[in-house]
Amino acid sequence: MKDPQTTYIPSVEAIQAAAEKLKGIASVSPLEKHIRFSEKYQCNMLFKREDLQQVRSYKIRGAYNKISSLSYDETKNGIICASAGNHAQGVALSCNLLKIKGTIYMPAPTPNQKVEQVKMFGKAYVEVVLVGDTFDDSFLEAMEECKKYGKPLVHPFNDSKVIEGQGTVGLEIIQQSNVPIDYIFIPVGGGGLASGLSSVVKALSPKTKIIGVEPAGAPSMSKSIDSGELMKLSQIEKFVDGASVKQVGDLTFEICKKYLDVMTTVHEGKICQTILEMYNKDAIVAEPAGVMSIAALDSFKNEIKGKNVVCLVSGSNNDITRTSEIEERALLYANLKHYFIIKFPQRPGALREFVVDVLGPNDDITHFEYTKKVNRENEVAVVGIQLKDQEDLKPLITKLKARNFFGDYINDKPDLFQLMV
Repeated sequence: MKDPQTTYIPSVEAIQAAAEKLKGIASVSPLEKHIRFSEKYQCNMLFKREDLQQVRSYKIRGAYNKISSLSYDETKNGIICASAGNHAQGVALSCNLLKIKGTIYMPAPTPNQKVEQVKMFGKAYVEVVLVGDTFDDSFLEAMEECKKYGKPLVHPFNDSKVIEGQGTVGLEIIQQSNVPIDYIFIPVGGGGLASGLSSVVKALSPKTKIIGVEPAGAPSMSKSIDSGELMKLSQIEKFVDGASVKQVGDLTFEICKKYLDVMTTVHEGKICQTILEMYNKDAIVAEPAGVMSIAALDSFKNEIKGKNVVCLVSGSNNDITRTSEIEERALLYANLKHYFIIKFPQRPGALREFVVDVLGPNDDITHFEYTKKVNRENEVAVVGIQLKDQEDLKPLITKLKARNFFGDYINDKPDLFQLMV
């Protein structure tokens, strides 16, 4: 157990020094009132738009603050980092600006848009290595190279200089707001942003409540704080690639345990709904981690009524090729998309009967997978059906069973369902 007296806490002075260093490198992102959400939640809703940074996330702050603090002897052979994407872009741009070589390890499933952005920002100064399925896998590979060649690691969250750089987001919020801030909602992955922001906000505005938001499938900080010790998850859901880690840092854990007022989680389907809502209604293109703070608001709607509330829109690095998956997850979360195994009798007109007499007037077939076999009384098909209203599901299943078309419902069978989504 660490002695609380020796636990690292970033000082306001250190974060102010980072802000000076970042002048001309990171933008002072807007803190803007959001009318629609102010009306929806009956509060004064402000968005801190870190998605508008040059690298389209706040990560440039910590990356540049760290790399620029290293000596020539430390960086002459290059630096190493591991990242799910946004930190990699911050490191790449920092390497380019500081003329330092960098090797960047990223998980193999990282959206191609993020990989290309890293290469674009880093130009000739960075090499990208895609390895492993998660950030944790990439991190282990990066550590091996650090040990082998003696290069410094630019950690995405568990580093004092990175934490101080990310803390400048909180410093700006306090400086930009002309009213006392009651609540700040922030995304939590490894905890670098949460640590830096909460340290400076609690020092300058101690009454402000800070709500940390994690994806439901990767609640590593929540589990650690609940247990009172650093926990490592055996498995995580990787969809929210910018905030899904199996284990947060020891530095960030101690700070977040001290300063975060609440840790909460939000379902990946709700995150997808929020991405689509922000794009369709506000023309804001945000990545999954970037909308987590907004996606959590429904759970706090009674608390924040009449309050001054800040939500951090942390990033906009969303690959357009993921749109269909985002739409699918949003529909599933809303209980509007359903998959069935349908039994079709081997007789003429069976398909027509299914379409005309079983499906409702607003039901839409979105998936149909069927292979004809011989000498079978019933043929089976995997069918995806999108409903207009979730209340239409029960009548649909009733009609499927009444006309002997029902084979099985796949949504609640994880082993089968994961093959569909």
